[in-house]
Amino acid sequence: MKIRPVVKGLLSYVPGMQLFIAEQGSGGSDSACYCYGVWLKHLTFLSNNGLRSIPNTLAELGPGGSLGVGLAAILCGVNHYYALDVVRHSNVEVNLKILDDLVALFRSRAERPTKGWPDFDGYLDDNLFPSHILSDDLLETSLSENRIAAIRDALKNPEHNSRDITIKYQVPWSDERIIEKESVDVILSHSVLEHVIDLEETYQALYSWLKPNGMMTHQIDFTSHGLSKTWNGYREYSEFWWRIIAGKRGALINRQPYSVHIEQIKKSGFTLICDLTRFRDDGIQRADLSEYWQTISDQDLSCEGAFLQAIKSPIAAD
Repeated sequence: MKIRPVVKGLLSYVPGMQLFIAEQGSGGSDSACYCYGVWLKHLTFLSNNGLRSIPNTLAELGPGGSLGVGLAAILCGVNHYYALDVVRHSNVEVNLKILDDLVALFRSRAERPTKGWPDFDGYLDDNLFPSHILSDDLLETSLSENRIAAIRDALKNPEHNSRDITIKYQVPWSDERIIEKESVDVILSHSVLEHVIDLEETYQALYSWLKPNGMMTHQIDFTSHGLSKTWNGYREYSEFWWRIIAGKRGALINRQPYSVHIEQIKKSGFTLICDLTRFRDDGIQRADLSEYWQTISDQDLSCEGAFLQAIKSPIAAD
């Protein structure tokens, strides 16, 4: 067992210490290159799985250190963007810098990094750019000087929605009523849903927000996030020790496995259209599991991550 998470968990009970020991890091979203790659990854697979045009309205869960993924989407033609987080991480100055860097990346048609998974072979052009989605004509319009000026204005003056482009940064978000029902075309999250406390309520909110035929796209990380020596070692901890580690720090990770996400996606009314998983055999084995996890499936025990996309399909008539 790693000692540092235990110490942090215990310190979280000390008045005034929660802010001091808060987990730092933005998940990379304070980097324009990272945000560029994340958006192009989700967009490319959405297009491959049925998205026919750039969505008009996008909602993102947990944008992190910047609104860069949303800004990348807006630079491709999205007009309305909701950024939903539990803690305010980003600020106007950071976002304006990210915006400038993203404009340069799109204007140069910079290659989308393909390191990692899922495999991008066959999805990008010879320059590793999704030119079949982001044509020169489309980008000429979405990267016009007038449009970029409107994006800057939306960042600087989020309360004024007189422009065609709107950016709404909701912190914290805890009520599905913050977004009008059936008003969003696409919902995105990247390494976020493993932290959500109530998955059932969250997936139901996503279903409520999406328009009929709206799509959602999620990358989910099932690793320990540094809380154990092995990537899945948190399933070795007894519930007593897990409560100590969590302390009053909220949901470090919810520990819900791959199968629970699939179950909740289907239970909420979605049709799964993309299910890409990655497995590892170098973590703890079944003999090491705590009593709480003894019945976990082999698939859930070895699933390191999943890239899932689903559609809110109208109910077919009998």
